[in-house]
Amino acid sequence: MSGIPHDHYEPTSGGEKWLHKRLPIVGLLYDTLMIPTPKNLNWMWIWGIVLTFTLALQIISGIVLVMHYTPDVDLAFGSVEHIMRNVNGGHMLRYMHANGASLFFIAVYLHIFRGLYYGSYKAPREVTWIIGMLIYLLMMATAFMGYVLPWGQMSFWGATVITGLFGAIPFVGDSLQTLLLGGPAVDNATLTRFFSLHYLFPFLIAGLVILHIWAFHTTGNNNPTGVEVRRTSKEEAEKDTLPFWPYFVMKDLFALAVILVVFFAVVGFMPNYLGHPDNYIEANPLATPAHIVPEWYFLPFYAILRAFTSEVWVVQIASFLTGGIIDAKFFGVLAMFGAIAVMAVVPWLDTSNVRSGRYRPMFKWWFWLLVIDFFALMWLGAMPAEEPYATFSLIASTYWFAYFLVILPLLGVIEKPLAQPATIEEDYKAHYAPKTGGTKTLVNPAE
Repeated sequence: MSGIPHDHYEPTSGGEKWLHKRLPIVGLLYDTLMIPTPKNLNWMWIWGIVLTFTLALQIISGIVLVMHYTPDVDLAFGSVEHIMRNVNGGHMLRYMHANGASLFFIAVYLHIFRGLYYGSYKAPREVTWIIGMLIYLLMMATAFMGYVLPWGQMSFWGATVITGLFGAIPFVGDSLQTLLLGGPAVDNATLTRFFSLHYLFPFLIAGLVILHIWAFHTTGNNNPTGVEVRRTSKEEAEKDTLPFWPYFVMKDLFALAVILVVFFAVVGFMPNYLGHPDNYIEANPLATPAHIVPEWYFLPFYAILRAFTSEVWVVQIASFLTGGIIDAKFFGVLAMFGAIAVMAVVPWLDTSNVRSGRYRPMFKWWFWLLVIDFFALMWLGAMPAEEPYATFSLIASTYWFAYFLVILPLLGVIEKPLAQPATIEEDYKAHYAPKTGGTKTLVNPAE
């Protein structure tokens, strides 16, 4: 499974040998659990297990919720209320599912930004990164369609606004929008389509997660130094790594337990904190909410969508050069999806030979400014589309694209990186090994 030299599963009993020849599932599980893992991984490497757990939680809770949900515009809102009031444990199940989506996106954003900081997208892990971005896109689609299902006011009008974006695509937009909606407007056909896809996509995500895990097990895990595990011999590899079980499994489970304490505190005491009160009002096509906003995890890209109005000179130039084909609405759609696309192609935009941001002093400043920019976009996405928020959104959106398209390529040329450790073992000893002399300190080899 991994290119790192290590001991592989060898069946001993007759039953194990019989099964291994026909279906080597035990060997696959053994190699997965015992895969050599860089011994210097820090706490930012715990988000994988959080994401895996949350995906399982969403699928299981979703299957149970489907047993009581009715995908019909006349019955959907009432069926959700039925789940909340009449189904045993239904309110808890629904709140776990709704807040599970928020936990999913919190973990995935931390996972992505960790990868951006430590250079986990660089060769030979480009395919792993691309698969991860595909998972993220499917997550966004799944969450959006799931938000429509309760058929509240924000569900209906959010679906109206977002599906309307497809109509901005030149030539095929109207046909594509009609296909997506199942008719000329958001109605029963839309709800049944979204219900079907919302149920299907998590299983596609699960399949891509398996590919994602397979991909990084093939190339080996990245680590905070960005230095690769030595692969010339098993002895050298063992100096740089520890088996995933028990060290990192126990560390991940501890982190998961802490996070779940916080998660269930939110579910139990403030389950609607991240939701919108308008979604407890049944959908009414004749009453438009004063301020239509998506869920919080879409807000940064919603801000980018709204930032490029017809008054922005870039939009005006694009419209002029294309004879009006690219108008402000279509430019906003391109910008929104482009903001995700630049993250997907970052392996080819980052020109630095140094993988980890730990050894890139100039990069650190620009990266943390990107993190601040992301939160600024999130806040701006929740604000009304008026001044001064419109100007701030344009500035923040400009920096997002400048970071990936201009700053990263230039940093690889002008930046002078710091000295890197020769091996993972050297970095581990510098940070975690017990000091000689004086009081001995206990060392957690998985820390």
